[in-house]
Amino acid sequence: MVGAQISMSRRGNGYANASMESFFSHLKTEVLYSSDIRSVEEAHSRIKEYIYFHNNKRPQRKLNKLAPIQYRLQLVR
Repeated sequence: MVGAQISMSRRGNGYANASMESFFSHLKTEVLYSSDIRSVEEAHSRIKEYIYFHNNKRPQRKLNKLAPIQYRLQLVR
């Protein structure tokens, strides 16, 4: 992946990837496990849809029940 950077934290720090672990847990539970995906293209499409939903529509408790994009926009104003 172009522009990706490896996450490197101190040894024993279990929080370095916690946000991504949480995201992938939600992705698997809400999309992949509950769907009968029959092709790589279908999986790709559903994952893209979920990423859009997660960033633009899905309320996050830790962000005052706003989607991440909504939360960031209110910080800019």
